[in-house]
Amino acid sequence: MQNDSLKTLVVEALEDLKARDVALLDVSRLTSVTDLMVVASGTSTRHVAALADNVVQQAKANGIQPLGVEGQAGSDWVLVDLGDLVVHVMLPETRQLYDLERLWADLPSDAEQQQEHGGA
Repeated sequence: MQNDSLKTLVVEALEDLKARDVALLDVSRLTSVTDLMVVASGTSTRHVAALADNVVQQAKANGIQPLGVEGQAGSDWVLVDLGDLVVHVMLPETRQLYDLERLWADLPSDAEQQQEHGGA
């Protein structure tokens, strides 16, 4: 599945269950681990778990097997790894604490880091 289709699928799965403050981060120039991150908030641990589960179910229904799901036990932060796209669903206070949007915006790209260390 193309990144645009996967992004649409994930955003729709989150919006179907009323996720709050859905943010898309293009991290493709910053890391080789993934291309996109989606960060969203839920209103309670049950809501966070339900949002992440809906993303997993919609992905599977479209032939995408998640590479991993982490954090379901506590459900204040659940990560769904879909390969080219990683989904972070958090409680608002957890999201504010870790501030992933700012963290990823401030990171130098892999290419910039290689240049700093004399690599090609």
